[in-house]
Amino acid sequence: MVQDTPNSHRVAVINEAFAHRFFPGEDPIGKHVGLNDISHSNDYEIVGIAEDAKFRDLTAAPDPRLFLPLLQLVTHQNSEDAAYQVRANYIDSVQLSVAGPPENFEPVIRQALADINPDLAVVKFLTLEDQVSISLNGNRLIADLTTLYGILALILACIGLYGVAAYMVARRTAEIGIRMALGANRFNVVRMILRVAMRPIAIGLLIGVPMAFVTGRIFASQLFGVEGYDPIVIGSATVVLTISAILAALVPACRAASVDPTRALRTE
Repeated sequence: MVQDTPNSHRVAVINEAFAHRFFPGEDPIGKHVGLNDISHSNDYEIVGIAEDAKFRDLTAAPDPRLFLPLLQLVTHQNSEDAAYQVRANYIDSVQLSVAGPPENFEPVIRQALADINPDLAVVKFLTLEDQVSISLNGNRLIADLTTLYGILALILACIGLYGVAAYMVARRTAEIGIRMALGANRFNVVRMILRVAMRPIAIGLLIGVPMAFVTGRIFASQLFGVEGYDPIVIGSATVVLTISAILAALVPACRAASVDPTRALRTE
């Protein structure tokens, strides 16, 4: 506030985390706090409580914070603390709430600051979305790497399943020839190959889906916006794995169904 000058009554605003830690079960309004040592414990009177906010790490719990007027100095016992307080009085950021796209207000804001003081240099102009995006760069990198590893794992699984199905077809070529000679059609052969090839996929899903619920709770505490239980994601992953497995096994199955029974019977 404008009236919070160095000569006015010293006041402070705390956040909810500060109130819960230092004034549990109490009303902190009217209480006094200070910085540094106990001799400054009555420097500021708490006049308000602000809602918790996350400033650096979106995955961490809000830290206890004390908000002080810009112009209200305290008496320090050493030059280092005094120098820190002097540096803190310089405005290094300005926050504005605007109606409409923030990008449209950049020229107006720059001009307004230039009118106040032509020597003020605007280093960066960031919207709230930009700041949130920057803070999520690390989490986004982890998510991209996880997606890449998941795609590689899916490709390797499909290659392995294709190899198993192809090997099984080669081993059972004579059997397939006999079945076709006795009246089995191509659909019966394809269904037989797919039924055998889908057994490891079914076993993997029976093991993997419960493990996904367990590990999801672990990752929920490490990543921002990730829930421990998301049926849409798990269901989508199950569908993708099943379709990929069917497509991987379908190639050797169709190849087996197109085998000439006469040539298949001659295969040892």
